[in-house]
Amino acid sequence: MASVVGLLEERELAARERVEELREMADRVLAELAEAETAWHEWLIARQRVGEVLSGPRPGQAGEAGPEAGESSGSEPATNALAEVPLPRAARSGSIVPVWRPALSMDALAPHYQRILATLTEQASGGKPVMPCQEITAVLGLEPVPANVEGVRSKMKRLADRGWADEPTPGRFTLAAGPASGS
Repeated sequence: MASVVGLLEERELAARERVEELREMADRVLAELAEAETAWHEWLIARQRVGEVLSGPRPGQAGEAGPEAGESSGSEPATNALAEVPLPRAARSGSIVPVWRPALSMDALAPHYQRILATLTEQASGGKPVMPCQEITAVLGLEPVPANVEGVRSKMKRLADRGWADEPTPGRFTLAAGPASGS
């Protein structure tokens, strides 16, 4: 007859192997997700660039002196034409959190995520750089019940996974170095 400790060790080994297998699968999925997000952002940028080109004034249109006009009409130089192109709108609620990079501002995030990062920024400037999810929930004006705290925790984990925030200790979050520097 097998010992109880031996049976427990067998089950523990099987559980650990399953966890390792699932972690490998999760790593593969996260790598594929990062590639897909990169491709998506490239297509988004391409569409925005085409929109800028198509919506910008063309040489010879009213209000812009074309090269064939030969005289100045007193309007702004053609180099300021891009200033009239509307900037991309902020992300919609429920949208995907993009991976942080220096050219990306908080406007790329959904409003809920922007509020969380603004809260972290305010608290860091007030001398409290690291906050637990319960405090973040309360500062956001939400009742600190488990459902709200877990909602904030999942958003914070997502922000940390994508480089917007850091989790120096489990359950406590701070603004990541890149977004904190404003770059």
